[in-house]
Amino acid sequence: MNLYLSILRPLLFHLDAETAHHATIAACRIAGAMPMSRRLMRAYYDFAAPPLETNVAGLSFLNPVGLAAGWDKNGHALRLLDSWGFGFAEIGSISAAASPGNRRPRLFRLPQDRAIVVNYGLPNDGAEVIAQRLAKHRIQCPLGVNLVKTNQGPDAAASSAEEIVGDYVSSARAVHRQASYLTLNLSCPNAVGGKDFFAQPGAIRQLLTALQPLEIACPLFLKVAPNPDPAEIERLLEECEPFAAVRGFLFNLPVGKAASLALTTPRQVWEKMPGALAGQPVTAISNQCIAEMYQRMPRDRYVIVGGGGVFSAADAYEKIGLGASLIQIYTALVYEGPGIVSRINRGLLQLLAADGFSHIGQAVGSGCRAAL
Repeated sequence: MNLYLSILRPLLFHLDAETAHHATIAACRIAGAMPMSRRLMRAYYDFAAPPLETNVAGLSFLNPVGLAAGWDKNGHALRLLDSWGFGFAEIGSISAAASPGNRRPRLFRLPQDRAIVVNYGLPNDGAEVIAQRLAKHRIQCPLGVNLVKTNQGPDAAASSAEEIVGDYVSSARAVHRQASYLTLNLSCPNAVGGKDFFAQPGAIRQLLTALQPLEIACPLFLKVAPNPDPAEIERLLEECEPFAAVRGFLFNLPVGKAASLALTTPRQVWEKMPGALAGQPVTAISNQCIAEMYQRMPRDRYVIVGGGGVFSAADAYEKIGLGASLIQIYTALVYEGPGIVSRINRGLLQLLAADGFSHIGQAVGSGCRAAL
């Protein structure tokens, strides 16, 4: 019997989405402080298999399935997440200054579409506080820290280029020694301040130049808008080329609920929900971006972390075939619970064997190569 699907999810879905989210994080925080709880979770959820072990951007991963930023915004649940079988985990987004985020309600479920609508607006405790928290506990798997421009609210004055760049630099200075890698979130769809700035030519280069004096030792990944336009991808690659610390890319959620994201849920249910759509409906745009980036990037330098609509091993394997070296999940945890991690990994082993691959790295880009 699946405890999450039969008991926990019905209880959580009786609560509004944000209350359920906070309750889950709080429970994980409490359970993570108990060594016996962590051992039991690890015994139940851990899954290791040499064919899934991979080295990406100089980091070693026991498997390619990780937690996306946005689920554990402040690093409260890391002790327990380390026992759920993830190959890596990413926290945040975090900003230089603490922020309350957007007004509630700001998180909604669309069960018919296995989706959520997210309008959190980057609430977090601030980089200095979170850095101190991370210093007290080092998890076993690689830890990513997602950095973003501080959300100062919808009524705040527009930030200058220097202020935006300085915000990222302050966050990176505070946390880079506690991270296995940093993700620079350059396109948050639910906050005013930074997302349009980095669409301007030269802005990414300006930020990466400002970060150089910090001598950040860990890899940098850039999380960018989900735009498969070849010209935009070429511009991104050109601006990153001089900066050896940049090792890969992630694609963010589309802004709003675009008409291209076909939904089963009636329009009157979701049209007044503020925020961006996450989950199965974003699969197609995510996969388009992964495939386009993989075919254009120097593959001996960059990697892709694929997310968006991963609910099964088949979903993950499709993204790997298009060019993703690692996979992230978030919405799947809401609908499937922590057991989804080991189910994906077990399924990946079967899919690798069916295609005659002995290692996960052999499957990366195999779908693109077959199409050529």
